[in-house]
Amino acid sequence: MSVLPSSGSATYMDSGNQNPDTFNNFFERWLVEQNQHLRELVAASRQQSSVDEQSLRCLVQRVLDHYEHYYKAKAKWGKQDVLAMLSPSWISKFEDTFLWIGGWRPSIAFHLLYSKSGMQLEDQLDELIRGMGRGDLGDLSPTQLSRINELQIKTIREEKEISEKMAKHQESAADSSMVELSHLVSEMMRKGDGDGVDVEKDKVESAMESKEEGLKEIFLRADDLRFRTLKTVIHILNPIQSVHFFIAAAELHLRIHEWGKRIDHKHHQPS
Repeated sequence: MSVLPSSGSATYMDSGNQNPDTFNNFFERWLVEQNQHLRELVAASRQQSSVDEQSLRCLVQRVLDHYEHYYKAKAKWGKQDVLAMLSPSWISKFEDTFLWIGGWRPSIAFHLLYSKSGMQLEDQLDELIRGMGRGDLGDLSPTQLSRINELQIKTIREEKEISEKMAKHQESAADSSMVELSHLVSEMMRKGDGDGVDVEKDKVESAMESKEEGLKEIFLRADDLRFRTLKTVIHILNPIQSVHFFIAAAELHLRIHEWGKRIDHKHHQPS
């Protein structure tokens, strides 16, 4: 996955030619900021008894704003080059295998939440038996669990709808119009009819642009679900629980990115 982004980051995002290379730089800067936020979150979690709730709320909001900044940037670049966003060069091959339409699968947020909750529940079991909870993700209330379950059902349903839309769009690559056009151009190429191929160029470009527009719509919808899911989970949790959730999310994201890059580097080493 993934404090307010600096004005420098926002300015950088809006300036120059927005191509995959510039998004790569943006992403690397965003990761540095995420690492900085992780240190703040860990410090807050260790000092929660001495940190007031309002300060925790401000910290949580800054981190959430940072994620929102990321998705706004993705949307901006995605509208200009959705193909690059769906096949990102700025992540490792390992990370790429786990992508769902250009990012993490929204339902993973619940697996992350329940995994961390289970770890923290087990860690404080003796304290809970004595009626002394820590207020972290091991202390989710029945109301919170019910709301999370409702959100999970809703998210999985919408995730499935987007997946089905993507599958249908992928199948359209072999619809009758594409098969007919590919055959027509192939026949002209076999006959050495360069002029005919040029004549059909507009039809080819139109067909490809139509496919790209469809991908763009699906990509933006997937990212919208990703951020809405994250935002709603945070609204269900209390401030200190949100801190622990963001810690788990950042640690998982940063370490998988790091491990994946290490594997890529290893595979590129001469044998």
